[in-house]
Amino acid sequence: MKFTFLTLFPNIIKGYFSDSILKRAIEDGFISIDFTNPRDYTTNKHNKVDQPMIGGGAGMLMTPQPLFDSIKAIKNVSPNAYVIVATPVAKPFRQNDAKRLAKKEHLVFVSGRYEGLDERFIEEMADELFSIGDFILTGGELPSMVMSDAIARNVDGVLGNSDSLTVESFESSVLEAPSFSKPKIYNEITVPSELLKGNHGKISDLKNAMARCKTKYFRPDMHKQL
Repeated sequence: MKFTFLTLFPNIIKGYFSDSILKRAIEDGFISIDFTNPRDYTTNKHNKVDQPMIGGGAGMLMTPQPLFDSIKAIKNVSPNAYVIVATPVAKPFRQNDAKRLAKKEHLVFVSGRYEGLDERFIEEMADELFSIGDFILTGGELPSMVMSDAIARNVDGVLGNSDSLTVESFESSVLEAPSFSKPKIYNEITVPSELLKGNHGKISDLKNAMARCKTKYFRPDMHKQL
């Protein structure tokens, strides 16, 4: 799978892919990344990519021409590229979206800056819009990294053990159960004794019960659906 990041600040994103699982995924050829800077496509003589908002309003808006031309250049090479825009005025990004999008061959993440993107670009060029939460960020780079990370984990081969995906939160209707590591006792706090007895059936039952308790406490909206 290929990820293209359309951003004015590629260095913000590059570092995230230079370590750990995503670095190995790139080295092993499971995913690839590249960057397109809309400033490289602007026809403005001063190399500007922003303009004041028509009708007034605070701040500047990313103007459509460099954005349109950037996407057209990408699609000239990769006609099936699927364009995703991060915006707080969109549906929430969910685990099911990550799994579904992991089957695409090429995803393009558009990172807005300033006061956002000209709506004409969004309506004409975006295939899907997502929000990662009810809050405002300085730019779209962080949401793009969040979504690409979640998607990349679901690309075949990226995780060494695919079973890791099946026990995580949001893979079912409950949150993941609490986890514990050695030592058995730390700061006079011990792990649940049932985990130490080796009875895998009872361990599974305990983890299911703890997962339900955790879901009820932290996500009562999900617990109501059980």
